[in-house]
Amino acid sequence: MSISRVVPNIASDKLDACRDFYAGLLGFQVTMDLGWILTFASPSNPTAQLSVVREDASAPVVPQLTVEVAEVDAVHARAVRRGLAIVHPLTDEPWGVRRFFVKDPNGVVVNVASHRGDAATA
Repeated sequence: MSISRVVPNIASDKLDACRDFYAGLLGFQVTMDLGWILTFASPSNPTAQLSVVREDASAPVVPQLTVEVAEVDAVHARAVRRGLAIVHPLTDEPWGVRRFFVKDPNGVVVNVASHRGDAATA
């Protein structure tokens, strides 16, 4: 399995204050701003990232962690075979990802995603 990045997700309704803190103080660059999620990346190491999420645009919960994989369908099939708790179904999102949410053994909600090349990003 190919994992390209792991991103912690911070649930917060203070997106402006977080932008000031992570970009203004720590020097992260904003790589995505969809109004409900901000993703920050290190300018020197673009895979060093974190996201601040006010609410998820299409899911019932804010995931605590995102794991980007090459083959999200294969990971989803393995999760289903193992009988794991799927919190958000496998979905093609309008911002260019295919993803699902699954709970880990600790109850942590993990967003497992792959980027698609056929969707426009906001």
